[in-house]
Order: sequence, then C-alpha cells, then structure tokens
Amino acid sequence: MSMVIITINGKEFSAKTGEMVVDVARKNGIYIPTLCNMEGVIPQGSCRICTCLIDGRTMAACTTPVSHRMNVETNNAELEKIRTTIVELLFAEGNHYCPTCERSGNCDLQALAYRFNVLVSQFKQIFPTRNVDAKNPKILIDHNRCIQCKRCIRRMGGSGKPAWFSFKDRGHKVKVNIDHELTADFTDEMAQKAMDTCPVGAILKKEKGFDVPIGRRKYDTEPIGTEIEKEGAKL
Repeated sequence: MSMVIITINGKEFSAKTGEMVVDVARKNGIYIPTLCNMEGVIPQGSCRICTCLIDGRTMAACTTPVSHRMNVETNNAELEKIRTTIVELLFAEGNHYCPTCERSGNCDLQALAYRFNVLVSQFKQIFPTRNVDAKNPKILIDHNRCIQCKRCIRRMGGSGKPAWFSFKDRGHKVKVNIDHELTADFTDEMAQKAMDTCPVGAILKKEKGFDVPIGRRKYDTEPIGTEIEKEGAKL
C-alpha cells in the first residue's frame, strides 16, 4: 500500500493511502472528537462533530480519506463553535437527564459537553414524547437518549448477517428499531457489546446499570480525549 504525507496542525505525518483523517490523527496522538465514529466500524459521517478544516474546507474527518500533501487543521474558533453547536442541538433535541442516567460518567455526549463547556443549550428544548422499548430479555432501548449515530446498526449484524438494529420511519419520526425475533436469544456477551457500542445511554444491558459507582467511571477521572493527547505528548 502506498504512503502519502499529510500536514496536521502544522506537523507532517506519513499515512497509508485510503486511511481516514480521524484515524491518522488518532494514531499520532491528535484528538478529534467523534460520536458516530468507532474503530473497526465503517464510517458514517452522521454526527459531524469531527468536522475539521481540510485544504481550506470544513469536512468530516471520519469519512475523508487522506491524500498527498493534504493540509488539516483540527481545531480553531470556527470548529469549536461548530462542535459546541452540535452538542447543544443533540441535548435540545432529546431528553437527556444526566444525573439520573445509568451511563453518566461513561457517556461520550456528556463528556463532550463538559469539554466544550456546555452548561445550558442555547436552543429551546423540544421535549419529544418517546418510549422505552424493554421487550428484549437482555437489553432495553431508551429512545429519549438516542442520537441516531447508527453505530448499533453498523456494528451489530450486517456483513451477511441479519441486522439486529435498523432505522424505522422517516424525518423527525425516525428511530432505531430492534428486531425482537432475531434478538430473542441474545446472550449476555451480545447484550454487553450492544451497550458498549452506544456512545450514550440509549442501549442498556438489563440488571447492569450502576455496577460501576459514580466517581470511578471512564470520564469521572479524565476528560474525553485525554488518553489520545497523552500519547501524542510522548511522540
């Protein structure tokens, strides 16, 4: 596979042809925030929070393949405003009550809100009426928290296997639907994988919610992106 040279925040890095900008940045210790993106899963570019300035244009870093002599800027005032606005919109559009959520401290959306100093959304809360689907014996889906990133759809099933999750309806009524027939024999491992795939608290494994106490959860000790930035400082 051929190699290319790209510039990220003024520094040159080598990358393989076909790699996505967000992956090259991550490998070199440069943090680009993501929600819909997940390593090992086909990129979607649906949340747009990874938007960077690439060759002078704002583009999603998770779906933009590198090219020779590409110039990438991962953070500036304009990008910070875009990302903050996206986080605020996600909070305004859904019903997110962090103090009572089982994923508080392990939630990527909550962690990004702290990183971007989002205390109150500038947008009016919609407060949509959404249900909780708890028919499955192993997991439940709380549609109030779903940000429609499609990570569960892209990771759970597919590749010749029947899809466990899919989108239902269209427009403002769209939601993630679970095939109860296919998931009737869900194992604990499958349920845990589904829960870990979700970046928020929309998919929860039953009887597991508070097994890690508040104060010892992923983002209770370090802000989101810190691990990647620490690795970058060593390079």
